[in-house]
Amino acid sequence: MINQYPHSIRAMVLIIALLIIASLSRLVLKLKKPESDLTELKLRTQSWWWMIALIFTALYFGQLTSICFFAFLSFLALKEFLSITPVRQVDRRVIFWLYLAIPAQYYFISINWYDMAIIFIPVYIFLFIPIRMVLTGKTEGFIRSAGLMNFAVMLTVFCISHLAYFLVLDPINLDAGSAGLVLFLLFITQFNDVSQYVWGKSFGKHKIVPKVSPNKTWEGFLGGVLTIVVTSYFLAPYLTPLSASQGIIAGLIISLSGFFGDLVLSSVKRDLNIKDTGSLIPGHGGILDRMDSLIYTTPLFFHFVYYLYY
Repeated sequence: MINQYPHSIRAMVLIIALLIIASLSRLVLKLKKPESDLTELKLRTQSWWWMIALIFTALYFGQLTSICFFAFLSFLALKEFLSITPVRQVDRRVIFWLYLAIPAQYYFISINWYDMAIIFIPVYIFLFIPIRMVLTGKTEGFIRSAGLMNFAVMLTVFCISHLAYFLVLDPINLDAGSAGLVLFLLFITQFNDVSQYVWGKSFGKHKIVPKVSPNKTWEGFLGGVLTIVVTSYFLAPYLTPLSASQGIIAGLIISLSGFFGDLVLSSVKRDLNIKDTGSLIPGHGGILDRMDSLIYTTPLFFHFVYYLYY
């Protein structure tokens, strides 16, 4: 259980303290400017409290509970993705197997079967989906549907499942435990989003890809990268097996991949002509809106750590 690891406990306390500061800041802002409409900020803050409470509760109750929690996140994310993308009526028979891949993938993780967890979806599910589609006898739209379903299961199940895999690794940083890796990744990924937003709002002038995400600027991107690299330099040795210098590389990986994860999901939404992927999380949109960066940062950071220490 996580209470065995003091560094992880302190990190959780720090995150709660930051949420308290955010909540108090909103109240102060409302008192100073009562005419301001802070409804969205209120919804976002309340949602963050719920999300943090669920994650911390899962981590507190241990490995199995946390793995089941992340499996449920994959289920919600896959369901949301399939709800916003057009799917052939005949492919509904195939979708059943996508959902069945979730317990299989997380079972392989729970028993620490690395080889199978890494190839099950990219190889076996990738090959199985078109085979199952062939048996429906419908060829019109075949390539598009096969690509769509493989893209969906890779993003929402394979990528997210790496969060759970951190928890079955033997802890090297004995003060933080395996949960320290999860806390580090979650915090740095979300802080990266916030940092790039703040730097962009404050100094942003030169847009990067205005047709995909008009609010993304070079100033916001570079300011966010610098902020995350410095933060990771100090935080990585505290919560992970990484040294301070390795933390710099981890910060670069997370900042860069988080940026592109956001852009990829933005491209999906623009292609579908929608603002949000859902309404599950008030103030944030859908679960994919909140996890877009994490979908990219999780597998890349996992394999960086795994390559160095496992």
